[in-house]
Amino acid sequence: MIQAEEFVEAARNLGFGWYTGVPCSFLTPFINYVINDVQLKYISAANEGDAVAIAAGAAIAGKPAVVMMQNSGLGNAVNPLTSLTYIFRIPLLLICTLRGDRVLQDEPQHQLMGQITEKLLQTMTIPWEFFPTDAAQIEPVLQRATAYMQQERCPYALIMRKGAIAPHALTRSSIPERENSSSAHIQQSFFRDNKEQRISRSEALARIVELTDPENTVVIATTGYTGRELFASKDSANHLYMVGSMGCASSMGLGLSLARPDLKVVVIDGDGAALMRMGNFATIGTYGGANLTHILLDNEVHDSTGAQATVSAGISFAKIAEACGYGVTLAGDDPALLDALFTADANTRPKFAHLKIRPGTLEKLPRPNLTPEAVLQRFMNHIGSNWQLLTPNS
Repeated sequence: MIQAEEFVEAARNLGFGWYTGVPCSFLTPFINYVINDVQLKYISAANEGDAVAIAAGAAIAGKPAVVMMQNSGLGNAVNPLTSLTYIFRIPLLLICTLRGDRVLQDEPQHQLMGQITEKLLQTMTIPWEFFPTDAAQIEPVLQRATAYMQQERCPYALIMRKGAIAPHALTRSSIPERENSSSAHIQQSFFRDNKEQRISRSEALARIVELTDPENTVVIATTGYTGRELFASKDSANHLYMVGSMGCASSMGLGLSLARPDLKVVVIDGDGAALMRMGNFATIGTYGGANLTHILLDNEVHDSTGAQATVSAGISFAKIAEACGYGVTLAGDDPALLDALFTADANTRPKFAHLKIRPGTLEKLPRPNLTPEAVLQRFMNHIGSNWQLLTPNS
């Protein structure tokens, strides 16, 4: 058994200062120590997949990040671990608890995951070892983890067994205080009530590009046609085209915006993607700042897979965003909504716009002619970011 301080401080010496995840009782002392330290950043995610994407955003900003989860939630993280961090080559340190450990009598719901946790990580090509239980093991474990992350730019996992860390009391709240939402909120509607007059996705993207300054603004486009059409509209170093991890654009944008408050971060979402990970609306509303702008282009279908209908026709995303704590929430089918969004003052809160558009895409729609890894490297160069893992004893 080790003290939480021993591991966290050793990790801090290597540059790890950002933590996110979903709690597990095995992790309680670890999480409590991180929350208690005002110099460390802890973000409570709605689910484990969002936690991976939030941490990826911080890592893109040059902030080495740790993701903490119970192994029962590892399944929620499979998609971003295989189609975000692997594809884009984003190194993260994963700490995954081992519920259902063969040497323990645990709850029945953990039985199968306890048997396959190690195999699941191996299948995802994520190297792993057990979390240290002796202070002398900490530095060698971190040396192996950081060496792999530096070389491969991919996640490395530590599997934590019960009792690995001694108890540590929580003395500070992890949730930031917000001013009264009713006095800070701006809401407007821009409906013309004529579906045939709705603009196309490409027209909306072109206007967004016109409204953003590439010198101080980055644009993250969700997977599918949105990223491809943004590339077709204007390929730029300040653009990041998601090619997988559906629904994770907003959580990755949150992590980036928090780690780089000097940047304006614009996330372009889709209705299907937003519905898939609606929990992140609450996380953004709680932690996000005014430098984060979240735009949802809603054509009421899964366009890139055959235009199957989503359930978005009956959903008021703007009301959801308002209830979750966004500072500005706009909704409508008038493209003037975009101009209003970029000129609105959100005070200290994120901004949101739900713009109805028509289905369909461009003929002969191209794909980005750079690999995801090259797109990300160009993006990081543009914002002056680099991987900042330190070497032991440096």
